[in-house]
Amino acid sequence: MSKPLPPHARFQSFDLLATLVAVVRSDGTVLFANAALEDALGTSRRTIEGSAFAHCFTEPHILQNALEGAAGNEFAALRYDAFLNRPAHDPIPVHVIVAQTDQAGEIVVELLPLESQAKQDREERLIDQAQANKELIRNLAHEIKNPLGGIRGAAQLLQMEVDSRDLIEYTQVIIHEADRLQTLVDRLLAPHRRPHVVGDVNIHEVLERVRSLILAEFPRGLRVVREYDTSIPEFRGDREQLIQAVLNVAHNACQALADRIAAGDAQLVFRTRIARQVTFGKQRYRLALELHVIDNGPGVPDSIRDRIFYPLVSGREGGSGLGLTLAQTFVQQHHGLIECDSVPGRTDFKILIPLP
Repeated sequence: MSKPLPPHARFQSFDLLATLVAVVRSDGTVLFANAALEDALGTSRRTIEGSAFAHCFTEPHILQNALEGAAGNEFAALRYDAFLNRPAHDPIPVHVIVAQTDQAGEIVVELLPLESQAKQDREERLIDQAQANKELIRNLAHEIKNPLGGIRGAAQLLQMEVDSRDLIEYTQVIIHEADRLQTLVDRLLAPHRRPHVVGDVNIHEVLERVRSLILAEFPRGLRVVREYDTSIPEFRGDREQLIQAVLNVAHNACQALADRIAAGDAQLVFRTRIARQVTFGKQRYRLALELHVIDNGPGVPDSIRDRIFYPLVSGREGGSGLGLTLAQTFVQQHHGLIECDSVPGRTDFKILIPLP
């Protein structure tokens, strides 16, 4: 007859989770704490295990009551919100899930930091939104394209038949506007037409290319700061798409910096870092590229903050509202995501892309 596995061997798969997990006895004594809980508490696993888990909460009696209910088979799982104490830090709000296991006397307590949950919900909305945008754009562009060609052709034929100078000017306006709309449609369809050309990508070569393009367009009044982590490895991707994605974000930032560029104190920061054990797009990755494009402009207007990645949404007069939409599309084709954190004086666009 085989011996039962010790707690660490049985529960080691919990170390792969991003959520905080403790396995406790019905009296609240911790049998096992996963790596995420260890990191959140800033305390070693050896210290947590064997202690009373209820003492980690601002209201310990609530957890103790929940454990007693689970031990008495009053429920299969119980959820409630609480505050988790952290030594030398403020308590953090968490969503607590208390669930029975198939082993008598063992209860799993899972903690979801509410801030992390909100972040995950926001990321899921961005992904769903981008997918809906892609379908909308493709369908809309195709619907516009065919009648647009007919309008332009009819205007050209009409122009050949009329003699009046004024009427010719009208037909030229129709042709000009049809051409402008055609250009817009071509930009909308561009990401879906161009094949995904995959090769080895050095992200700093991408950034240097974008930097040279930005400084060529804004040679005065703008300082571009490079904060690179040169240990970031090459990865497989479409170099041209990534250049276009970062260029769209950087160019958008520079347009928001117009007043500061005129004053001579505009700043754009390119920062690269490696993120470890991160979860986005409903998946957990061991390593990811974390690329920040940070500007010291006025910030994203509140009126469009939740819609900046929507197509045709722009914060400036005359903007097409396609730059950030296309950037998000290109990054998502690399299984990544773009997020934005903006306050007056600092706007940070963060690009996350999984690394091998």
